[in-house]
Amino acid sequence: MAAGPLGWGLAALALLLLLALLGGARRLRRRYAAGGARAFAARWAAARDDDVRVLLVTAHPDDEAMFFAPTVLSLARAGARAAVLCCSAGNYYNQGEIRKKELEQSCLLLGIPASNITVVDHRDLPDNPALQWDTQLLATFMLKHIEADNINLVVTFDAGGVSGHANHTSLCTALSYLHSERKLPEGCRVLTLESVNLFRKYISILDVPISCLLSRDALFILTEEEAEQARRAMRCHRSQLLWFRHLYMLFSRYMVINSLRLL
Repeated sequence: MAAGPLGWGLAALALLLLLALLGGARRLRRRYAAGGARAFAARWAAARDDDVRVLLVTAHPDDEAMFFAPTVLSLARAGARAAVLCCSAGNYYNQGEIRKKELEQSCLLLGIPASNITVVDHRDLPDNPALQWDTQLLATFMLKHIEADNINLVVTFDAGGVSGHANHTSLCTALSYLHSERKLPEGCRVLTLESVNLFRKYISILDVPISCLLSRDALFILTEEEAEQARRAMRCHRSQLLWFRHLYMLFSRYMVINSLRLL
């Protein structure tokens, strides 16, 4: 049945609304990307009177690009120094050695040298989406690197792990333990990446206005050039680039936006 005048009118109105939302999101993106990271770094430095030294704690090679690229690139733009502690080699399909090399290539594009990357390849921390890792073991590895590198800001997943992956959520559990037990060095803070609902997760830059409106402790939004840099980093993980991950790079807000909360 052909659409009537009302149907075509509603379709046109929906298209105009979408274009208006997209235009508004782009304007907000340009405005916030220009100053959001600098403002965060300035507040942090003023509070601490020293540099921002970041430890990104991930579960698998590709997490740094797939989920945390906006944080890494925005903080680097603001002058922070970053290191990565990857708590497994991502060996679920026996590709651990390949994925370690891919991690180094990705981090290089994100501004993190190989000397600042540590991959924990421990038999009790296997890549397994159904397995919660041991909290005490994780906490031991984390605390060792935080103290050795004089880290004052740790970034990791929140309790939802973005995708619900048990290895992701284990990282938040371990850092929450260190935080609640006051085992972290004085002045060391923890930012956790906000897990959002499925709708927001896959609307890319259309989530910019929502993220700006909702309360958060840190919000990092990439410029168009930085977003392409993040995609290039993700494409370094060639062993993981199945068809749906190409769609992920196009539509996921985590390739453009990170909203984070302090523990």
